[in-house]
Amino acid sequence: MHMAFFLLLGASLSRYLLRHPWEPRSPWIIGLSAALAVLYVLGPAFAQRARRATTRRTVWLAGVVAVWMVLVVLAPSFAWCAVPLFYTGMRTLPPRAAVVLVALLTLFVVAAQLRLAHGGFDPNLVIAPPAVAAVATAVFVHAERLAARQRALIDDLIRTRRELAATERREGTLAERQRLAMEIHDTLAQGLSSQQMLLQAADRTWEGDPATARRHVRTAASIAEHNLAEARRFVHDLAPADLAEGGSLEEALRTVALRESAGFRVDGSPAPLPERVQSALLRIAQGALANVREHAGATTAAVTLTYLDDQVVLDVADDGRGFEPAAAAPGGVRGHGLPAIRARVQQLGGTLTIESAPGEGTVLSAAIPLSLET
Repeated sequence: MHMAFFLLLGASLSRYLLRHPWEPRSPWIIGLSAALAVLYVLGPAFAQRARRATTRRTVWLAGVVAVWMVLVVLAPSFAWCAVPLFYTGMRTLPPRAAVVLVALLTLFVVAAQLRLAHGGFDPNLVIAPPAVAAVATAVFVHAERLAARQRALIDDLIRTRRELAATERREGTLAERQRLAMEIHDTLAQGLSSQQMLLQAADRTWEGDPATARRHVRTAASIAEHNLAEARRFVHDLAPADLAEGGSLEEALRTVALRESAGFRVDGSPAPLPERVQSALLRIAQGALANVREHAGATTAAVTLTYLDDQVVLDVADDGRGFEPAAAAPGGVRGHGLPAIRARVQQLGGTLTIESAPGEGTVLSAAIPLSLET
């Protein structure tokens, strides 16, 4: 639109100079044309200060329109510059004031066209300028509505993205809290519970069987040392201590089983597993053996790690008192251990199976697909 204004201004000045010999008013027309061009160029500078100096923009527009009107009175051919001025006025003024300005400019264009006709009334000269002004106004209003709708859509998109980011942060926080809760339950809480039981047993046998009491105390100290290592790993967000020491999953499970006086066996050909799968299987074994120690009253327990073609299976079996598996289902009355194990298995896309009955022991089986990471 700016380019159109300067092209029309230059064309109008050229037309006047070509069709009219040098006249006393020619210097005025040339000077006013240059002044109008300079004023129009200053428009963007005023527009940049729109938020701070709206009055300045209005004064600038008034100056541009006044110079243009004087030019139209002196040389009617400058009326062609009105269309760009329509848009300039509608961008600068409020809607009602802009309509008034467009009507005023249209009247000047009609008057200029009648002067150029040199007698003889032509209806087109009266109808065409208002029609052009109406079309220009309609196009501008439509464009403004589209721009406003686009700005509203962009604002909605930005707001939605912010809400989504906040939701993701909240979900991430909740997931991390749940993970830490399971980690603490499967390691520190279980270790502290074992220490408490061992120290209570040592206190009961201290007078009658000092050797057994000291053995309980040493075992409690060993568990405390292991828990301290786990706590340090939490701080650094590393793998479980048994895995972080550089050993394989099989060695870590064998160490955990030995610590809980349980047997351990590996079936199938070991395959490389992702770190988070190894960590989850180790935590599942720790949680299951802790449940055996605290709740089952078992004399023997066994841990089996089986590698199949499409999955790896961890089984923890005991000959304890058993229970009703329905009580361990979601919404049951069991403690935090089994729900934590079930959550770990679900996070890895696996399945958890519990076979048990009162007085017949328990077999916990966690199957994790090997294709998880691929």
